[in-house]
Amino acid sequence: MPLQNTKHKSQQHFVSNGRGHFVFEIMAILDFLLQSFSSISLLGALVVLLLIFIVSSFNFNSQDKGKEPPGPNPLPILGNLLQIDLKRPYHTFLELSKKYGSVFTVYLGSKKVVVLAGYKTVKEALVNNADEFGDRDTMQITEETANGHGVVFSNGESWKEMRRFALTNLRDFGMGKRACEDKIIEECNYLMEVFKNCKGEAFDTAKPMNCAVSNIICSIVYGSRFEYDDPEFTSLVDRTNRNILLLGSPSIQVYNMFPRIAKWVANRKELHTMTAANKEQNRRLFSRLKETLNPQMCRGFVDSFLLRKQNLEDSGITKSHFHDNNLLQTVLNLFAAGTDTTATTLRWGLLFMAKYPKIQDQVREELSTVMGVRQAQVEDRKSLPFTDAVIHETQRLANIVPMAIPHKTTKDVTFQGHFIKKGTTVYPLLTSVLYDESEWEHPRSFYPAHFLDKDGKFVKRDAFMPFSAGRRVCLGESLARMELFIFFTSLLQHFRFTPAPGVSEEELDPTPLVGFTLSPSPHKLCAVPVCEQ
Repeated sequence: MPLQNTKHKSQQHFVSNGRGHFVFEIMAILDFLLQSFSSISLLGALVVLLLIFIVSSFNFNSQDKGKEPPGPNPLPILGNLLQIDLKRPYHTFLELSKKYGSVFTVYLGSKKVVVLAGYKTVKEALVNNADEFGDRDTMQITEETANGHGVVFSNGESWKEMRRFALTNLRDFGMGKRACEDKIIEECNYLMEVFKNCKGEAFDTAKPMNCAVSNIICSIVYGSRFEYDDPEFTSLVDRTNRNILLLGSPSIQVYNMFPRIAKWVANRKELHTMTAANKEQNRRLFSRLKETLNPQMCRGFVDSFLLRKQNLEDSGITKSHFHDNNLLQTVLNLFAAGTDTTATTLRWGLLFMAKYPKIQDQVREELSTVMGVRQAQVEDRKSLPFTDAVIHETQRLANIVPMAIPHKTTKDVTFQGHFIKKGTTVYPLLTSVLYDESEWEHPRSFYPAHFLDKDGKFVKRDAFMPFSAGRRVCLGESLARMELFIFFTSLLQHFRFTPAPGVSEEELDPTPLVGFTLSPSPHKLCAVPVCEQ
């Protein structure tokens, strides 16, 4: 009792001095740290608390409010941490955009971030001012794992060289061509065998879908596909998907803000461990490919990279961007990007079909009328407007990458009347584009008519931006579009998807998991073969 009275009097004292609100915020911070990181010592927490009090009298917000983007007032050190839903920060940013406009500032810890919201604003930045907003901003965790190599978290000449080389070779090895289409159709047949073996019983679509889609990028990168029960392959896929989930977790976000005091978070250790395992596994794959390398028969991206590296060295060029670290990180980037987003979108598509059976019936009717029983090909897309609209609406509503990967300004820029300093982190809020109320009639609903005109013909929408835009647009966009179309149409031709027994359409949960990309919550579906209906 005496201890409680003392605590009560202490709170009253701070309130009377006009500091009560700040104290309660600090207490909330301390409670958050203690609950989030079980290994933190009380002494460490008190040190953090003391530091916050020491700097509380300083002006944290150094922006010239007459010029720079507005935003909520930050706390010392913590910035706007207490105002952000770390599980779904894009929700917070959407709400803040309603108050502060389409260009506003938030502080993630001491790091200043400018958020861009709405189709017109994001397009103006990424497309009309592509050079000014074209650099990549790295997070602390990606600095540790990528070290500025590869094509995703790199900048400058290395990024330009690797992106150009990756695009050229993806095209050379079939991206957007009939040869790649044949690979996708072949892989789709393997996937459908897995679905058939479930004999109409409920199963989780995640693993087979991830393996099938991953095999497409494997055939392009390594020159061969893998069996779905190959432990080397499945472990690589599983670790990659797990890393993407961890990358968006609250604890990793806190670590990115406070790397010196949050090194103990378990998710950081796990992410490093799995990244190291993926790197080692790829080194072994590279070694085997190098042993059988034949300049006359290039099997995939890795062969092409090794040959370029060898030719440069033979020419006496020892310093170039074609080195082992860039090969390793670029392959990891291609593998992750080529697996996660497409497989996740397809899983959303099947979930939506089970949840909205009338729409599924319309898709299957169109496929039956136009295709009959023959295999759909990319050239059939123009004859399947409703099916194409459903795929696009799946990408829009699924909102796979809600905040894009952070950008950074390359120079001082005045944008929509706001001054943004060179080197400022920029978040293009893609969810605000895909859900923009001024662009979409029913932004929060699954509504394929968004992509159809009054005559039922497919129409493109400018605000359809799931692959981002500008200099950093997804380099595998054409491959992903091909995969989505062939996998989706093939599966809907051969199966009808329903909820698991005992689960109604209304009970299928569209709430995504917390992660860097948004995948469906764990669920099971029944894939009933058409011949059994």
